[in-house]
Amino acid sequence: MGGDFGPRLVVPACVDCLQRNPRLEIILVGEPGAIGAALNSAARNLRSRLHLQPASQSIAMDEPAAQQLRGKADSSMRVALELVRDGRAQACVSAGNTGALMALSKHVLQRLPGIERPAIMTAVPATTGKTYLLDLGANLDCSAEQLVQFARMGSAALRLDNIRQPRVALLNVGTEQNKGNQQVRRANELLREVRQLNYTGYVEGDGVFHGAADLVVCDGFVGNVLLKSSEGLARMLAGNLAEHSGANLWRRLLAMLNAGMWRELRSQWSPDNYNGAWLLGVNGIVIKSHGSAGRRAFAVAIEHAAEAVEEQLVERLRAIL
Repeated sequence: MGGDFGPRLVVPACVDCLQRNPRLEIILVGEPGAIGAALNSAARNLRSRLHLQPASQSIAMDEPAAQQLRGKADSSMRVALELVRDGRAQACVSAGNTGALMALSKHVLQRLPGIERPAIMTAVPATTGKTYLLDLGANLDCSAEQLVQFARMGSAALRLDNIRQPRVALLNVGTEQNKGNQQVRRANELLREVRQLNYTGYVEGDGVFHGAADLVVCDGFVGNVLLKSSEGLARMLAGNLAEHSGANLWRRLLAMLNAGMWRELRSQWSPDNYNGAWLLGVNGIVIKSHGSAGRRAFAVAIEHAAEAVEEQLVERLRAIL
């Protein structure tokens, strides 16, 4: 029920995923009337793997997170998380209010041992393939100790992506040891003492996209700004390419000759292919989609959830931590 488009986008994205993955089952949680209106004939042919769990309430994108812990016991977000807690579902995917998802996940699923605050992590394209970032908005203010916990969680999760010794870096305004605010400098000192981490020191913003590290750690305020800025830049570049390639006959001919290369670049740059961030640190698989995600992007988030289930993300993460 969350995000900018609600069931009219979520339901078709779910149908796309079910058609591609015959092993997948999806439970749509929300107001039955709104969900039913979005179902089409293709969805009805998949009803043996597409289920409905009624929820009479939903959480607005601007509602305070603390308010959700006291009220709206039948919100779609809370009911979905309870399905995971009770073993009726193996993962929860939401495009709704990030703060509410964070608060309810901690309350319903509980945190993994030794973790004070869960963090949101996703990948962005880099010259070497991709770089992972966390936190991306779950924790706007973080202590140095919490940044160290983020590094430990992220490094453990990357081992599930066959990165045996992830290079971990701390995002900063410079690479010199005296740069940064107090908590970043303190986190740098603490990270250098954690022998289990392959900590490489500070990295600046441009290093994120140059592949200077496999995992870049920062607080949620900085991470969210970096992520949204990079997505805006990618969309601007793709738009400019499309506009200029059709400006005249000569450019259109060049565009046709290089069509394969442009498709590959657009695919590599497209934020849609990276939608769906892990909420690490809670006792269950929770995937956060962008609220503005389109149909393809939301389907990618569902696919990330299925992959996390198959890789037994939570069980392996708990064992590594």
